[in-house]
Amino acid sequence: MIKRLQRKFVVIAAVCLLIVEFTIIGGINGVNIYQTNKNADDLLNIIIENDGRFPEFDPMGMKHDKPQDNSDSASPPESKKPDKHRGFNEETKYQTRYFVVYADSNGEITKVDTGHVAAVSSSQAIEYGKSVLDSGKTSGTSGNYRYKTGDTDKGKIIVFMDCRSDSATKNRFLLVSCAIGAAGYILVCLLIIIFSKRAIRPVVESFEKQKQFITDAGHEIKTPLAIISANTEVLEMVSEPNEWTVSIKNQITRLNGLLKELLSLAKMEEEKPALTMADFNISDAVYDAASPFTTLAETKGKKLTIDVANGLSYHGDEGAIRQLVSILTENAVKYADEDGEIIVKLFTSHSGKETDLEVSNTCKEPPQGDLTKLFDRFYRDDSSRSRSKGEKKGGYGIGLSIAQAIVRSHKSKISCKAENGMMIFTAQLK
Repeated sequence: MIKRLQRKFVVIAAVCLLIVEFTIIGGINGVNIYQTNKNADDLLNIIIENDGRFPEFDPMGMKHDKPQDNSDSASPPESKKPDKHRGFNEETKYQTRYFVVYADSNGEITKVDTGHVAAVSSSQAIEYGKSVLDSGKTSGTSGNYRYKTGDTDKGKIIVFMDCRSDSATKNRFLLVSCAIGAAGYILVCLLIIIFSKRAIRPVVESFEKQKQFITDAGHEIKTPLAIISANTEVLEMVSEPNEWTVSIKNQITRLNGLLKELLSLAKMEEEKPALTMADFNISDAVYDAASPFTTLAETKGKKLTIDVANGLSYHGDEGAIRQLVSILTENAVKYADEDGEIIVKLFTSHSGKETDLEVSNTCKEPPQGDLTKLFDRFYRDDSSRSRSKGEKKGGYGIGLSIAQAIVRSHKSKISCKAENGMMIFTAQLK
């Protein structure tokens, strides 16, 4: 159980870390891509606004297209306003590679300007322009170029800007961030694995104390029970047995059974329970373990059917598997409806990789809520599962817990479900 708890802790921590890293790296790259595209669109807007060319930028970050007239006869200059395209300077137009395609109102290309790019000829620029005009899009990406269209008095203007450098930068940033994130993720996962034992240490200590308490209490209680049993036998020798001495002996037997099951459960939940793994005929084992309950079922007016596939072999602890069959069958006989039916099946799963043990019983009113609680220690749902009038259900509420521990010790799964008026317990033995 401790190993399972440690694995779950590591898995949950690793998944949470993965989600956080994915969110951070994805967010950073998303912002980077958005900002890069926005900068490119801003440049395209500048070129479109200035009819296919860059405006002149002064050293103060102001833009103007014509030299200012400082003569005395000129009117006072207007107050200079900061350039709305912050981040661009007088070198931007020399660093940006682009070409422009002009078209009339009918969509016919009238002129191209490839003087600011070396990788595209005039004929290629015309092909790019026709492709954009035919698509009807106003912006997007075509090959290595990001484009944007605008309207002029004479028709349309389409500006294509070379974004290969930006694309390479984005890809490098993505690869570097993913590599750093992966390295950090692996490192943190290793640290989680290393320190996971320390993180779950309080739980481990609590579990060990609980297990030790069960073992110590079991041995300590055995002595007074033995004394009470001996004293009861003396009383019956001195006087005739009566209802009081019979009741005392019944309760002693019940407590001895409870102690036995508690100690068995504690053993099964150890990290390495003392199981003897070997190949054995599981068909014979299941049949032998379930057959004795046929008479018990008949005495209660119920029918037990055993349907076991012949010749099946399994690698595990034969004694533990027999105990598993006994627990599930006894549980089904105990809680089946009056005049009901119990069915014990053993068959190979559809995948052929598992041997399935299925024990079912009729149950007109199955338990409500989460059925996995039936495997909890001391959990008993007598109000919904006990249907026979006047019949008292025995047991201690830990039989199914022991069954679950046996299945888990074989690295397998056990489940239960209620359907078609039946309670079905299935152990998928791997």
